[in-house]
Amino acid sequence: MAVPSSPSLLLVAALLLCATATLAAAQAVTTRKYQFDVQMTSVTRLCGTKSIATVNGQFPGPTLHAREGDHVEVNVVNNSPYNMSIHWHGVRQLLSGWYDGPSYVTQCPIQPGQSYVYRFQIVGQRGTLWWHAHISWLRATVHGPIVILPPAGVPYPFPAPEREVPLMFGEWWRNDTEAVIAQALQTGGGPNVSDAYTMNGLPGPLYACSAKDTFRLKVKPGKTYMLRLINAALNDELFFAVANHTLTVVDVDALYVKPFAVETLIIAPGQTSNVLLTAKPAYPGARYYMLARPYTNTQGTFDNTTVAGILEYEHDDPATAAGNGKSLPIYRPTLPQINDTSAVSNYTAKLRSLASAAYPASVPQAVDREFLFTVGLGTHPCAPGSPVNGSTCQGPNGTSRFAASINNVSFVLPTTALLQSHYTGMSKGVYASNFPFAPPRPFNYTGTPPNNTNVMTGTKALVLPFGTAVELVMQDTSILGAESHPLHLHGFNFFVVGQGFGNYDPAKDPAKFNLVDPVERNTVGVPAGGWVAIRFRADNPGVWFMHCHLEVHMSWGLKMAWLVQDGSLPNQKLPPPPADLPKC
Repeated sequence: MAVPSSPSLLLVAALLLCATATLAAAQAVTTRKYQFDVQMTSVTRLCGTKSIATVNGQFPGPTLHAREGDHVEVNVVNNSPYNMSIHWHGVRQLLSGWYDGPSYVTQCPIQPGQSYVYRFQIVGQRGTLWWHAHISWLRATVHGPIVILPPAGVPYPFPAPEREVPLMFGEWWRNDTEAVIAQALQTGGGPNVSDAYTMNGLPGPLYACSAKDTFRLKVKPGKTYMLRLINAALNDELFFAVANHTLTVVDVDALYVKPFAVETLIIAPGQTSNVLLTAKPAYPGARYYMLARPYTNTQGTFDNTTVAGILEYEHDDPATAAGNGKSLPIYRPTLPQINDTSAVSNYTAKLRSLASAAYPASVPQAVDREFLFTVGLGTHPCAPGSPVNGSTCQGPNGTSRFAASINNVSFVLPTTALLQSHYTGMSKGVYASNFPFAPPRPFNYTGTPPNNTNVMTGTKALVLPFGTAVELVMQDTSILGAESHPLHLHGFNFFVVGQGFGNYDPAKDPAKFNLVDPVERNTVGVPAGGWVAIRFRADNPGVWFMHCHLEVHMSWGLKMAWLVQDGSLPNQKLPPPPADLPKC
């Protein structure tokens, strides 16, 4: 005789079935396919029209959507007149280094008329990343968001927002950016600065004839919105604030952080941040500027302008909203001074990993290798025969050319991709494996600059055995002026375990390191006149670029490469190159 089921047993069975279905959904692997056509498109901004490189005719480009664990395939067809490659900024690229994207590092560029399919998996990341061109200055217009949702059935570790809105900051030049950097490299001087900043490609009402080109965010009273912030600007870190509204930071670089509230945040080129904005409980009868303007300590010229978007409230009565929308008062936030380094350090000090049971902070507690990298500006001597103050000698004092370096090495990109040279064992003549572990000549890094500011050039990699636990201290220098440098490491996330001002003291500063819940990132600012310490484990075989994300500094050589060797196990070895890998 059958035993009747009790209500409690039925409930348990139902819960188990639900949990199994949720787990299965979370574990399901999806391949998301995208088509990216790189093409020239006419775009009008600041009263002028010019032809720019775009993806699918969009500026900014299309948003790539995925869930954590998904596979992604993007077929990039280059219909532009430029060589092209796309970098998936912040994606870990575990065992998929062939698809990382920096030209002449992991691949040769996609030539006009050619194509390449990028294939990678999103592993252990959720939040906001972005994609951009990784050759010359083409990322000025070839860029777009990457939105990574948690696996199906897995909630956010904070209240779910009403809506999620990508908000991408950029820069706009009236002139062709390829001509801007070409002229700077030819003369040895600084490049012309941008003419405007943009918010989702729009300059906003504070620029001439741009009121119609304004990003507007419409919100409902009492609702919470997630802004997925991305700094795609070429050369400027940015302060951002929304008038009369508080922002709660919940995620940076596609990794959760302990939530904290701020009036203003700082975001460097390459960095992303998810913030929650809760609208006022009732219709306020006002509008609010969302502003971004630069943070800089540079001694040279820079774009000292402000981009504005407008936060607008929806009204229950559409007629009322339509009638008084333009007559409403508009409020403006107060942003820090342009050179307010203390505001930057106070903000970055609040960043902490979530470090929960579900999202642990796996900080290497002991390290195998310690490195000290000086990062900063320098000079190259004028070319032989160049007249002082001549057309090819327009750097500092008119007697040199601008350069930038790490440990006094100004990196020169090869004409053959580093990764392919490494994989085939044909590195001779392409790169050397002797990148310096420390500055060749120690000096007072943040004090009086040395008399000789010239830097050497070279194509060098630093070799790491698989699994090495690394501690890297990056020290700013005052040569040609102390300046903040946002450093981006490809292929890895890292933990920011310490930072400070002045010269790093290896005897005293490590005692203050945070090895419990340091923030985890892929791009970190080296403080102006200071240092930052990071830790990571070299668990991803391949060749990985590390560079300043200020494009002018990268053009001057502030970049280097890590070479992580294969491990002993099959899943610790770099796979062979894909058949369609572009040729040089």
